[in-house]
Amino acid sequence: MNQEPRATQFDPQLARRVLAFVKPYWKQVGLALFFILITTLAANALPLVFKFAIDGALAPKTPLPVAERFQTLAVAAMVFVGLRVLDFVTRYAQTYTLAWIGQHVLYDLRAAIFDKLLRLHVGFFDRTPAGRLLTRLTSDVDAIQQFITGGLVGFAADLFMLVGIMAFMLVLDWKLALVAFAVMPLLLLVTTWLRIRMRAAYREMRARLSRMNAFLAENLAGVLTIQLFVRERRQEEKFQEKNRELLAAYIEVIRWFAPFFPVVGFLGELAVASVLYQGGGEVLRGAVTLGLLVAFIDYTRNFFEPLRDLSDKFNIFQSAMAAAERIFGLLDEPEYVTDRPGARPVSRLRGEIRFEDVWFAYQNEEWVLKGVNFTVRPGEKVALVGATGAGKTSVISLISRFYDVQRGRVLIDGVDVRDYRQADLRRTVGIVMQEPFLFAASILDNLRLGDEGISLERIREVCRMVGVDEMIMKRPQGYHTRLGERGAGLSTGERQLLALARAMLHNPDILLILDEATANVDSETEAKMQAALERVSEGRTVIIIAHRLSTVKDVDRILVFRRGELIEEGDHDHLLRQGGYYAKLYALAGGASLG
Repeated sequence: MNQEPRATQFDPQLARRVLAFVKPYWKQVGLALFFILITTLAANALPLVFKFAIDGALAPKTPLPVAERFQTLAVAAMVFVGLRVLDFVTRYAQTYTLAWIGQHVLYDLRAAIFDKLLRLHVGFFDRTPAGRLLTRLTSDVDAIQQFITGGLVGFAADLFMLVGIMAFMLVLDWKLALVAFAVMPLLLLVTTWLRIRMRAAYREMRARLSRMNAFLAENLAGVLTIQLFVRERRQEEKFQEKNRELLAAYIEVIRWFAPFFPVVGFLGELAVASVLYQGGGEVLRGAVTLGLLVAFIDYTRNFFEPLRDLSDKFNIFQSAMAAAERIFGLLDEPEYVTDRPGARPVSRLRGEIRFEDVWFAYQNEEWVLKGVNFTVRPGEKVALVGATGAGKTSVISLISRFYDVQRGRVLIDGVDVRDYRQADLRRTVGIVMQEPFLFAASILDNLRLGDEGISLERIREVCRMVGVDEMIMKRPQGYHTRLGERGAGLSTGERQLLALARAMLHNPDILLILDEATANVDSETEAKMQAALERVSEGRTVIIIAHRLSTVKDVDRILVFRRGELIEEGDHDHLLRQGGYYAKLYALAGGASLG
């Protein structure tokens, strides 16, 4: 997933996968092809109108009365206008239909990618920069849309036009047609040479664009840290370096793309000159009419227009293949945490949690948890303590099934968490994060999270219990106050209180307080949260990862972790009397907080 595409040449397998998104709109595609066929016939009939006008009125083989010539010119003019009107209508319908198809495919692709992202386990996002994912949803999806509208169907339009012109030319005069086609081998040779060199340039450009997007996303997310450590100049230099690399890649693409149209145009004019010389000689000898020569020159010019367009289509294909490889690489990303066949639904849980010889690693066999065994009884309040990296957060992640264990089992109410439906399991487990995420939406929307069945009365009741209702009602729009990105406009403590209220609104049977959820709040706010936790803990199993003594000392039991192993357990007083690792942490922290 993190690797860049290795090739951008046209890949039939990738094209078939793209076409699967077009399949639901096959009727619209058929309609677009019908319009393309009519446009092709109308366009190819126009040179015949010129032939008719010249041979029948302007330069007839036999003398004709002036009135009859004018009549012929009038018919030619009316037919010409009629064909142009038909061409206008069908081109408009063709353009609209193609754009309609492209936008619907664009919509479906974005939906498929976003749906996939929501299903992927959190470990995927640990190793994949957000900027690369944004590239998939934006520029890569746009490249696929161009591939469909301007590429595949546009290719069909150019091919129809090309075949139509060749057919008309061969029927009119096959000898002159061969003269016009004589430059084709040279054209294919030159354009193929250019394409080979442009392929690598375009691949490198896409890779550098993805890297720059990842760099931008990372720096926008970390702008506070950049400013705090006065790293603006250094990060700007890094950005300029990546920007220059991207500029150089674009220039390299332009370098090889720029000759395409001039080469095709020059060879097209060379073909016209050949037809003019050969056909002009035939006119002078009386072998062909002047009208046929004029029509042939028009056909020859028109013949190279779709060739120029096909060259452009090649660049669309190049872009689309790179984009498709990225998009389908994402869509094919394995979903390691999935529902098993026949997964059990969950309505309510008693809240018993049991770890049986659990071994867990985020990568390979770099074990974060090693043979962990413990049981949390229903309704028990347990704290996990230990130094950073001891494995505490991993325990929480396994209970919520953000990850699956490599060995052993995690059971809730005697059932392996892998046998529950994920959605049901997570509805019964509430989590309060250290840095809770709030969306750029109203406070009400952040609390409901799309569940319109939660009434405002219920929300206010929970917020009063948590102690955040008063703060919300002081704001001008109350619960309808719109928050900035990530909850901008609220203090850390206010965000954590909202997160606690949000967790309790969904009435979980198990409550997980993660990574010092009360560590960054003032004493008054902490007191409110502790009082709220006492109220919401009744009848629920609660697991707390916290460092403050006020959070840990009153729990039913403390589990002490060290380097991925559970080494001690008991209540606060028992562990202090035992004089083990917990007592050392307590002493090092001066009795105020725990490692």
